[in-house]
Amino acid sequence: MLKHTPEISARLSGSLYGFLIADALSMPVHWYYDRLSLHKDYGLVRDYQQPRNPHPDSILWRSRYRPAGPEADILHNQAMFWGERGVHYHQFLRAGENTLNIKLSRLLMDHILTSDAYDQDRYLARYVSFLTTPGKHNETYIEECHREFFKAWVLRKKGKIATTPEEKHIGGLCLPIPILLFFHDEPLKALQIGQAHLELTHPGPLMRDAFSAFGIILQSVLDGADIRQALEMELPEKPSVFTAYSFDELAELDDADVAMNVFSTACYVQQSLPLAFYLAWKYQDDPEQALIVNTNLGGDNCHRGAVLGALLGAMHGERAWPERWIDGLLDPPIRFKDRLTDDARIRA
Repeated sequence: MLKHTPEISARLSGSLYGFLIADALSMPVHWYYDRLSLHKDYGLVRDYQQPRNPHPDSILWRSRYRPAGPEADILHNQAMFWGERGVHYHQFLRAGENTLNIKLSRLLMDHILTSDAYDQDRYLARYVSFLTTPGKHNETYIEECHREFFKAWVLRKKGKIATTPEEKHIGGLCLPIPILLFFHDEPLKALQIGQAHLELTHPGPLMRDAFSAFGIILQSVLDGADIRQALEMELPEKPSVFTAYSFDELAELDDADVAMNVFSTACYVQQSLPLAFYLAWKYQDDPEQALIVNTNLGGDNCHRGAVLGALLGAMHGERAWPERWIDGLLDPPIRFKDRLTDDARIRA
């Protein structure tokens, strides 16, 4: 429980930094499911590190992507690594650098900054250009949601009807976070725009419900509730399936036991979002430790961590995060933070 609730500008910047920091901290050990291998390769991760090959849990050796046309090539020179064993998903990223979905959130920030508004068609043009331009993202692995988007995109360009599969991965919740923060003073608008943005790459009722739960809880924390209060609020518009757990009782257990046996460290949102909420509940008064625990649990720690970091930063403000983490971000969000926290905009 906070003795003093930070000003809204501090909560916004804290949330912004929180989701970027959590992703960058987890990046080198992203999608490690063998925790013994994680600790053997990187030790207890407390600071940004460079990713290294081999990655013992990499599935790139059995992943495939064949562009539907040359205009849908989103792998570029990274395609040569698909089909190889032990390749790290983020092998060319540097310490403190963000993974692809968070880079796409940064792309959204740049889009919002052009007019203090969201235009889906203009964002989509940026998205397509970013992924189809060689050298822009530097990622070896691109998730299936983006691959499916471009398959459908090529068909639509040819005048054919195309849909993308319903999604179920927590990574989608990271993409609209800038919308939730920028339009926080219009909560219904923020949720509606955020939902539409999410459905570009992560359609389906499960993702809609997950986003609603996360968005409403984040808004409650931005409005001054602590995380535990926000999780306990019974609101008709908040899907309860993601919060219907006795987090206070689970908090008495070992984190690894809860992560592996109650929830899952995998990326499926029906398990990973409650795990993020559990960590936020247990460590609401120790945000640094929360991100360290999340990182070292492995699995989809980047995307789970982004949700966790956004919530903790919204509660504590920018002071939640050690200077070494803020200063160590490879691409700090200075312009968006300045506009996000501008007094004239907040009070308008």
